[in-house]
Amino acid sequence: MVAIKVFVEGGGDSKTLRTACREGFAEFLKKAGVVRLPKIVACGSRGSAFDDFCTALVNGQPALLLVDSEVGVAAKHQPHDAVAGWKPWAHLARQPGDGWSKPNGADDRDCHLMVQCMEAWLLADRPTLQAFYAQGFKPNALPAESRAIETLDKTDLYGSLKAATAACKTKAAYSKGEHSFKLLALIDPAKVTAASGWAARFVDELKRRMAL
Repeated sequence: MVAIKVFVEGGGDSKTLRTACREGFAEFLKKAGVVRLPKIVACGSRGSAFDDFCTALVNGQPALLLVDSEVGVAAKHQPHDAVAGWKPWAHLARQPGDGWSKPNGADDRDCHLMVQCMEAWLLADRPTLQAFYAQGFKPNALPAESRAIETLDKTDLYGSLKAATAACKTKAAYSKGEHSFKLLALIDPAKVTAASGWAARFVDELKRRMAL
């Protein structure tokens, strides 16, 4: 059986960070109940993730794409009452800087979005953030818990995480490179999928495919 590959935005150009990215996503998916894990491919930039995904399709490789949405997803592209109604490719086609058309051989179930970025997943499990950063962590610097994580602006997310961790005693302020994938491996996937319909869709699709 040919292994499914998940081409992920993240990991930058560093071999160490790409390893951490793969390990973080693998641990998250394992805890989410994906019994047979796919092959996680940390691609660095979102453009590289898209290009690698397209190459895999051309080569007949079963593949999924996972990238940040970058901005909020229009309501017409994410009807939560039917899996068939989710339209990630339509969102990416309209996204400035992307403009990606749905590749030949792909459908909407092959494309998944972290809305608006992976950091939103981290905010779904604030107790884990508190435990990780410990003394000096300022939870009040984060967006109000009443706000749905998929509505949080990407720039605001980064800024609030840095502000909440700036005075921590045992760790440096939040860094996407240093801390993001360690936290991804620690957070509770059940909290993430409960808070994010897009995250739930991704996990459910992997469970379906990996059970085949």
